[in-house]
Amino acid sequence: MAVRREVLGDAHVDRAVAATTAFTADFQDLITRYAWGEIWTRPGLDRRSRSMITLTALIARGHHEEFAMHVRAALRNGLTADEIKEVILQSAIYCGVPDANNAFRIAAEVLGG
Repeated sequence: MAVRREVLGDAHVDRAVAATTAFTADFQDLITRYAWGEIWTRPGLDRRSRSMITLTALIARGHHEEFAMHVRAALRNGLTADEIKEVILQSAIYCGVPDANNAFRIAAEVLGG
């Protein structure tokens, strides 16, 4: 849970925990153990790199709500607004301009400009 809190922030994790029901508890456990306890803690890539990869994957899949959350996480992981912009520009070529257009809109909302 520590890495999840460090990357996503206490407020997000607290909301997710508070919203957990008997029906979703196993899913929250899966996310915490495997995404945050296994993948995000592996050696070989730093958190900045993992954030860039995650942003790109979310753009490619059109996961807008998750993208906004991970723009905030990328900032926590040390990416600058300019680096996030470059990730979106790179993604425009490989993921498509419409998806990058949505990503720019969402990132601008998160970044305040």
